[in-house]
Amino acid sequence: MSEAFITRVSKFVPNQAVANEEMEEYLGFINGKSSKSKSIVLRNNKIKSRYYAYTKEGVPTHTNAEMASEAVRQLFKESPEELKEVDLLSAGTSSPDQIMPSHGVMIHGWLPETGTIEVVSPSGVCCAGMHALKYAYMSVKLEDKEKAVAVASERFSPSLRAEQFEEEVQELIRLEQNPYVSFDKDFLRWMLSDGAGAFLVEGKPNETGISLKIEWIDGCSFANEKEACMYMGAHKEEDGSLKSFKDFTNEEIFNKSIFSIKQDVKLLSENIVKLGFNNLKQILDKKGFDMNEVDYFLPHISSYFFESKIEDVLIENGIPVPKEKWFTNLATMGNVGAASIYMMVEEIFNSGKLKKGEKILLAVPESSRFSYMFCLLTVC
Repeated sequence: MSEAFITRVSKFVPNQAVANEEMEEYLGFINGKSSKSKSIVLRNNKIKSRYYAYTKEGVPTHTNAEMASEAVRQLFKESPEELKEVDLLSAGTSSPDQIMPSHGVMIHGWLPETGTIEVVSPSGVCCAGMHALKYAYMSVKLEDKEKAVAVASERFSPSLRAEQFEEEVQELIRLEQNPYVSFDKDFLRWMLSDGAGAFLVEGKPNETGISLKIEWIDGCSFANEKEACMYMGAHKEEDGSLKSFKDFTNEEIFNKSIFSIKQDVKLLSENIVKLGFNNLKQILDKKGFDMNEVDYFLPHISSYFFESKIEDVLIENGIPVPKEKWFTNLATMGNVGAASIYMMVEEIFNSGKLKKGEKILLAVPESSRFSYMFCLLTVC
């Protein structure tokens, strides 16, 4: 089999960065009042800025597919004619613009210059971007494709805007109940961001400059053990099962904010770190890899609250990573879901700091039903 290399990395973010103080100017005030949980969540996640594909007036500026296509175009900004040589588009997201057609083909629709190519759309949440990369990696490694593009993107902002919750609040008022949306719905409004990242995967490294050899990509799911933790388009029942939006009336969908993103915060804090990072030890042993060889550790985290918890679990498992080897840009980019790991790789790839032979370990936990993806890269 061939080897597979990430030869180019790019990102696209919509509009200007939005500071913490401006968030509700973009997302709106639910029932005309500032959120009670905003300051608490921001204090814990330590995010300072993020991006929205919306204006303050609520006018959308980009679709998810459009942002992804812009990230793909950025890969070929020096030689746009190369776009016609792409033979695979592998696209991951947790916030597609529609249920169907697939997200990947909608991106392809924004890229007519690519011609007729294979398109695949791995579903999921944060791990979707890594699954997209793995499909591109395997396709190149099997010599089935020569120029594969993996792209990950998110457009969460429409689901975070106040009008998504207004019907629920008005229903609570009619029922003479507390007119505030629950914390599991308000929590993620102060964490999520819009944007896209893309990788070009080829069978040979760049002749000049650096490339990233993909040594391996591995993952695991604990859905057989744990109930859903983050979900959208569903309601969580008392027994932990999910009731689909398809089984609600239109009125119930609005009154219960069924299409808002929800997070079971207690389940998250109890499981997200220990499940995946305990399993990382087994993956490294299987691969015969020593954590001491890692030069850069890039963990996708939704909040800096989890940073010390990951560190503790790595130490407990005998695979510690010194903090000077850690890298994340959560504070400046926000949590961009499936695209976050792409944006971290983009920043470090284009930083000028990487040296040939260095090892980069990517770690992507996904809280939706506790899935994890890990990837080892070598700078070459």
